[in-house]
Amino acid sequence: MNEDKILVEGKVLESSRGIFRVELENNHVITGYLSGKMKKYKIKVIIGDKVSIELSPYDLERGRIIKREKSYRRIA
Repeated sequence: MNEDKILVEGKVLESSRGIFRVELENNHVITGYLSGKMKKYKIKVIIGDKVSIELSPYDLERGRIIKREKSYRRIA
């Protein structure tokens, strides 16, 4: 029941219908989707946001986005 999860940080590159392309810290690009609680509480993820992703050791190409950190942009 309890699996070992791999937690990594990344940056959102693209977004399309709840599916996100995320670049990890080691420059790999994976597919991410929102976790259930993020959908439930309607947390929006936009391009450029830093996110925490949970990966399964069995599939390192897809991950669940579990946390979002805002990236503040300066408007000149």
